[in-house]
Amino acid sequence: MSIINNRKAFHDYFIEEQIEAGLVLDGWEVKAIRAGRVQLKEGYIHWKRGAFYLVGSHITALPTASTHVKPDPVRQRKLLLKQAEINRLIGKVERSGYTLVPLNLHYSRGYVKIDMGLAKGKKLHDKRQSSKEKDWAREKQRIMKQER
Repeated sequence: MSIINNRKAFHDYFIEEQIEAGLVLDGWEVKAIRAGRVQLKEGYIHWKRGAFYLVGSHITALPTASTHVKPDPVRQRKLLLKQAEINRLIGKVERSGYTLVPLNLHYSRGYVKIDMGLAKGKKLHDKRQSSKEKDWAREKQRIMKQER
């Protein structure tokens, strides 16, 4: 069951591969995510100290969060991956032009998981071409619907 999608990622990048990973979250973050108070639009995934971290995503604390915890809405959150996946991704990210972007936050068997995409950035002309193709597909559907 999907919680939030990062539609901007598909507009700004060519997504070549999708990988699912777990997240290390605090209790107040899980409650806030279940309430839908999360944003992935500004987020990206960064390699540091032997692990991948989700950076820049915003999880707004609920007003009923614990009083003894000072919530940081944009803290770095560690991703849980197997070592073989980490090694493979490091090799791909080190190549020029590739980055890891968060695509989707969802539940899997009660746990909050993240889909991240191995992506290559789009140039401005690529974005224009993509929007032209989407417009044409939409127009084609409209024409087909009218002919019926």
